[in-house]
Amino acid sequence: MKKKLLLLLVLVLSLGTILAACGNDKKETSKNEGGGEKPYEIKWYSIGTPQKDKDKVFEEVNKYTKEKINATVNLTQIDWGDFEQKMQVIISSGEPFDIGFTNGGQYVQDAQKGAYLPLDDLLEEHGKELKEAINPALLEGAKIDGKLYGIPANKEAARQSVYTFNKRLVDKYNFDISKVKTLEDLEPMLKEIKENEPDITPIATFKAYLPFDYIFEGDMPFGFALEGDRDHVVNPFESDIAMETFKTMHKYFKAGYLKSDAATSKDSWPMDVENWFVRMGDSQPYADLLWSRSAKYDVVSVPAEEPTTFNTSVTGSIQAISATSQNPEKAMEFLNLLNTDPYLRNLIDKGIEGTHYEKNDDGKIKDLPARIDNYNMPTYTFGNHFILDLYEEDPDDKWEKFEEFNESAKPAPTLGFHFNSDPVRTEIASISNVSKEFYPALATGAVDPEENLPKFNQKLKDAGLDKVMAEIQKQFDEWKAEQK
Repeated sequence: MKKKLLLLLVLVLSLGTILAACGNDKKETSKNEGGGEKPYEIKWYSIGTPQKDKDKVFEEVNKYTKEKINATVNLTQIDWGDFEQKMQVIISSGEPFDIGFTNGGQYVQDAQKGAYLPLDDLLEEHGKELKEAINPALLEGAKIDGKLYGIPANKEAARQSVYTFNKRLVDKYNFDISKVKTLEDLEPMLKEIKENEPDITPIATFKAYLPFDYIFEGDMPFGFALEGDRDHVVNPFESDIAMETFKTMHKYFKAGYLKSDAATSKDSWPMDVENWFVRMGDSQPYADLLWSRSAKYDVVSVPAEEPTTFNTSVTGSIQAISATSQNPEKAMEFLNLLNTDPYLRNLIDKGIEGTHYEKNDDGKIKDLPARIDNYNMPTYTFGNHFILDLYEEDPDDKWEKFEEFNESAKPAPTLGFHFNSDPVRTEIASISNVSKEFYPALATGAVDPEENLPKFNQKLKDAGLDKVMAEIQKQFDEWKAEQK
């Protein structure tokens, strides 16, 4: 009996040793499969309508990135209207991810609360080529309190608002748009379109342009004048130009040049629907060619302002590395490759050559139906524009013109200054509510500014405007002193 028990014990111990050895062999095989460390999967969130052929394209992307940096990429696109809210849920939940698209004020706020990693050291160690490729002004302008928290897309660093017109109607009525310098200059053309084009809305809804550098995006009453005194924060809605501009918009609204629901409408006025005469937008060199290609009819623009480099134009398209990333070094290696490798940049942006586009003998490209229908990515969101292939209708000097455009721009008064709103968070919340009540109707002309603008400004004061302005001025003066 003892012999049998001893034999059984030996067999059990032997079996355990064999199983352990098999387990170790399996683990080593998994680790060393393919002759090296298992590729790291980069989890990437970006903005844009999910595309049908995304998985097909990223099969090719992953073959390439696996070979180049031993990583694969799992891209999730979140649709335009849902992106901001869903990203805030992802960040707040602490869900691990590697790279996320961000921009503007949201980038600043999320960086300040620790959602993204500071990248200065990572850039030095794993992004040297990237650092050389990107306009230094973009990298400097994207810094918050002296640290870089995201990689800006190397494209136009400046903003230039323009009036954009439907060229068919400009030609039909022989309008001279070169004379348009101000909002008031549009009036004769709007009148003629209203009288003769019943299917056209003269103004595709926009909110009136005011020449200020705003501390917050949108409708908040804090800005620095672009001309004159550029060192003191003001309430733009107390300025004479605000009253005159809103009066003009009100005149246009009463004349029927805007839709009756302009103040509340969510209509984005897609360019490919030819139901408008004039609109406003932010331009770049040869933007009319880009917009015309998208619209499938010709548009033409004139400037509403000089090119200016704002915080929002510098931070208009950023890829940031999450503080929850399991491998930020690998994420930076990917961003380095994306911004310096023409093959990868064009593959992610344009799709697969021969399937989504074809290349001419001169190296320029044209889209195939599969790209138009199944893989129309938002180019500006992904990175370095200057290594993208040109379309066959693009001028040869397109990227040189971008560089000239950036160099010609003057810096906005607060370029590089990022306000910390924590000391006045309660007041800002109250002011935001007041602005949402008044601003959309005033800026689209839906209400009489002579009656409503004074009420708006008084309610802003009651909500704590002066306290917030004092805090902005204090922080701005401190920042200005550090710059000197």
